Amino acid sequence: RYQIHTGLQHSIIRPTQPNCLPLDNITLPQKLKEVGYSTHMVGKWHLGFYRRECMPTQRGFDTFFGSLLGSGDYYTHFKCDSPGICGYDLYENDNAAWDHDNGIYSTQMYTQKVQQILASHNPRKPIFLYIAYQAVHSPLQAPGKYFEHYRSINNINRRRYAAMLACLDEAINNVTLALKKYGYYENSIIIYSSDNGGQPMAGGSNWPLRGSKGTYWEGGIRAVGFVHSPLLKNKGSVCKELVHITDWFPTLITLAEGQIDEDIQLDGYDIWETISEGRRSPRVDILHNIDPIYTKAKNGSWAAGYGIWNTAIQSAIRVNHWKLLTGNPGYSDWVPPQAFSNAGPNRWHNERVSWSAGKTVWLFNITADPYERVDLSARYPDVVKQLLRRLSQFNKTAVPVRYPPKDPRSNPKLNGGVWGPWFKEDEKKKKSDKSKGANKQKKNKKK
Repeated sequence: RYQIHTGLQHSIIRPTQPNCLPLDNITLPQKLKEVGYSTHMVGKWHLGFYRRECMPTQRGFDTFFGSLLGSGDYYTHFKCDSPGICGYDLYENDNAAWDHDNGIYSTQMYTQKVQQILASHNPRKPIFLYIAYQAVHSPLQAPGKYFEHYRSINNINRRRYAAMLACLDEAINNVTLALKKYGYYENSIIIYSSDNGGQPMAGGSNWPLRGSKGTYWEGGIRAVGFVHSPLLKNKGSVCKELVHITDWFPTLITLAEGQIDEDIQLDGYDIWETISEGRRSPRVDILHNIDPIYTKAKNGSWAAGYGIWNTAIQSAIRVNHWKLLTGNPGYSDWVPPQAFSNAGPNRWHNERVSWSAGKTVWLFNITADPYERVDLSARYPDVVKQLLRRLSQFNKTAVPVRYPPKDPRSNPKLNGGVWGPWFKEDEKKKKSDKSKGANKQKKNKKK
């Protein structure tokens, strides 16, 4: 489902927020368990954990080994959300994995776990393994030996990033070798997928695409992926069709011969034939997002959106070759790879965009201009209107944003020094019962 249909269309789930992927959203491992799969998760969760029901083992995974937050130290698995609000974040199933806290770099530790799972499972029985490596997210850390090949990169962030990626490449190779060694490979599908573009401030590069992680420019949303499998009909081909991360859910359930309930309204499509046989994608559009609480564009208005859409709202949509952005688009420069310079962000040789004052609508032909250099919104007002109408249609189906304030009870100090579930339903009931009792007493006193 698109973010607008989960309530998670604004920012990320913060460690201290009482928030998680709503419990009525059925997950991929839940559906695969229905058809006899063992389901295992290794790595980064980041879908919320404030109550036990939000944890990976309650959302369809038989086992979970990894971290609950979005980032943390690769060796100590420690994370501070703000000064003094710090905790340990490495789990085995529902408990802190203190016994694994022996300074192993997370990319290697996760790979070892995957090898153990594959060694102990029967390869004739179906298995779903979700591996969400922490790399290459900040903080930029890597074991020393991986730096050797990258001494020529002057920029220290870029050099660290390259070392982290070399270690990740090796990890993917080791997982593939384990699939072969234990007899899974011939009947396996390996999907390498990502969630967003790079962060130039932290070693990433989206060049020659525009913008960065956290924006709806192509640099923020166009990610590299591949599918590798002996079961593919057309091997070694490049798919340039529209494919979105929501498509994995129906694609994999269908491949596993599972059932997709007709009453779940999905935004994803089964794209297996597109990937395997090179057919046209069933997808004609992608709603990149509508974020109604992101900083509004000062000059945005209903008038600028032809009375169809308020262009102060941050949004982006792709329909066939066309892409439309509205509102405050976020960091929008083109940043060349920073391999040879240690100069900070202020000295980057990036191409600054000279804003035409008051602009809140952009239109690009992404097929012809993937770098978003030629804004066509003035030339094709009819296309702009058509995409604004589509945005408006999507928006009618949006659910309210879930972005609750911090909960002081989330502090790991109150939880044995560990980030973990803190919210208890029965407390809430007791409190409301107590307050009802207190109200009665007050009334009696007044009488």
